[in-house]
Amino acid sequence: MMNTTLSTLARKLALPLAGFVMMAIPGAFAEERPVVTTTKASTDEVREFCTNIADAARDQRYLLQKQELETLQKDVDERIKVLETRRAEYEDWLKRRNDFLKSAEAGLVEIYRKMKPDAAASQLAELDPEIASAIVMKLPPRQSSTILGEMPADKAAMLTRIIASATDPNTSKDPS
Repeated sequence: MMNTTLSTLARKLALPLAGFVMMAIPGAFAEERPVVTTTKASTDEVREFCTNIADAARDQRYLLQKQELETLQKDVDERIKVLETRRAEYEDWLKRRNDFLKSAEAGLVEIYRKMKPDAAASQLAELDPEIASAIVMKLPPRQSSTILGEMPADKAAMLTRIIASATDPNTSKDPS
C-alpha cells in the first residue's frame, strides 16, 4: 500500500516539479527578440539617412534606365540596318522583275503584231481577258480591230469592256 501511495504522490508532484524546472532554466522556451525603442533621435537619424541616400539612389536608377535605353537603341539600330538591307534587296529584285516584264511585254506584243489576225484572235480568246485586252490595247488600232473582228462576239465584247474601262478617266486607279 505504501508503494501505491508513493507512486500516486510521485505522479501528483511530477507535473509541478517539471514546471518548476522549466522556469528555472532561463530562456528555455523563450525567444529573444531585440527590443526596438524609437526615440526622436533615432527617427531623425533615419530620416537624415534616407534624405542623404535619395539623390544617390535616384542617380543609380537614372543610370540603369539610361543603360537600358542604350541597349534598346542598339537593338532598334540593328533592326533598322537589317530592314534597310532587305529593302535594298527587294528594290533590286523589283527593278529586275519590272525590266523583265517590260521586255517580255514588248516581245509578246511584237509576237501578236506579226501573227495573222485569225490566229491571234483564236489564241487571245483563250487567254485571261485582262491579259488579252492589254495585248490588244498595245497593238496598232487597225490590227486590233481585225483581231477583235475574228474573235467570237462574247469574247470580243468582254475585251472591249475591259479596254473601255481601262481608258475611262472616272475609273479608280485603286483596285480596292
